[in-house]
Amino acid sequence: MTVTRSGALPDTEYDVAVVGAGVVGCAVARELAGRHGLRSALVEASNDVGDGTSKANTAILHTGFDAVPGSLEARLVREGGKLLAAYAAQTGIPVEPVGALLVAWDQEQLDALPVLLAKAERNGYGAARIIGPDEVRAREPHLGPGALGALDVPGESIICPWTTTLAYATQAVRAGVDLHLNCRVDTVDPTGDLHVLGTGRGALRTRWLVNAAGLHADVLDRLLGHHDFTVTPRRGQLIVFDKLARDLVRHILLPVPTALGKGVLVAPTVYGNVLLGPTAEESDDRTATGSTAEGIAALRDKGRRILPELLDEEVTAVYAGLRAATEHDDYRISAHPGQRYLTIGGIRSTGLTASLAIAAYATGLLDEAGAELPGAKDLAPLRMPNLGEAFPRPYQRADLIAADPAYGDIVCHCERVTRGEIRDALASTVPPGSPEGLRRRTRARGGRCQGFHCGPAVRELFERGGEVAGR
Repeated sequence: MTVTRSGALPDTEYDVAVVGAGVVGCAVARELAGRHGLRSALVEASNDVGDGTSKANTAILHTGFDAVPGSLEARLVREGGKLLAAYAAQTGIPVEPVGALLVAWDQEQLDALPVLLAKAERNGYGAARIIGPDEVRAREPHLGPGALGALDVPGESIICPWTTTLAYATQAVRAGVDLHLNCRVDTVDPTGDLHVLGTGRGALRTRWLVNAAGLHADVLDRLLGHHDFTVTPRRGQLIVFDKLARDLVRHILLPVPTALGKGVLVAPTVYGNVLLGPTAEESDDRTATGSTAEGIAALRDKGRRILPELLDEEVTAVYAGLRAATEHDDYRISAHPGQRYLTIGGIRSTGLTASLAIAAYATGLLDEAGAELPGAKDLAPLRMPNLGEAFPRPYQRADLIAADPAYGDIVCHCERVTRGEIRDALASTVPPGSPEGLRRRTRARGGRCQGFHCGPAVRELFERGGEVAGR
């Protein structure tokens, strides 16, 4: 197993290289890791896995009830949701099946609910039903006035996106995949039977190339001579409210969707907070992940109608993510056998849910294209640290603390993160490359003070851990 963040790349000829270590790229690498005897690499421009779109989403495990019927996305979300729910149970990824209410606030939206119900049924989801205003109010007593009804979708869940991506990467690396971080691909030169990728850390040679580059998937696609889609980044700003707001909402509260997306929602998180967002802002800037006063004000206006009391609660953080929207209303996944190349593009907010199904579909395409992948075998089981509030955390477990007092030594008091958890993260298979990466592995510095109190202690532990690990 190899994880590198600096220095020249090894002089290795890979069978398959996956570009992009977001949730989809890591899922594909994990799938390839199960093909024993295959030499695979996972290449990422950032210094960590899941550091782009995958870290800044609404963290919903979708049923696919509102996907375009008959689309590839609908199929893979439906299959992927079942696969990820089972995988999460096996590996300890926190999931809470809270259900969703698609709330109608006017007559036009109310009239759209039967259409959405029919779409859900066409997508193979038969558990949805339309409920009246009295049941909506009983189910969500803090909802703003004026709700006329809702589509009840009981299968929707919330999940930890950080742990999901990290779990895929961890299993992949443990099974032999080389993970190369800080390794942006700038050029692709097909030479004989190989692709030679030009990166900031030297050349990487591979027989087959998988493009899972997310926001930059179209850029890499063009290096191979294709113009099948264009990524137009869609910024989504979100507000994170303090844990004291958690009792205000019991379900994921969804609006009636528009052409730009699913609109502004209110949702609990597995970490005990409440999310409000996202916005949907088209942009040409693939780095525009900053929040704006206008965007936050717009979210607050919409949130005031959905859940008025939420606006009286403390804000823990605001953040923005970029979705890889394209001109198409479906995923863009295609194989180019003559080039020994596979594109995975246009993966939007449903990519987290669909990730395992996308990985299986992509490796199937590689096989059909002539990659001659060995037969799949079971990967070694994995258990991830729990970051969810619905399950026991280390500081609550007397057995862990008795065996190792470091699990009772709280460093980050807002999020109840212990010294033992930080130590474990720094010594893990895919260790963090920054305090921000450590936050996604432990929640340290992610609470209401945003590291004001624990920041120096966390940074000291990170730096000392880095010295011990020799990074």
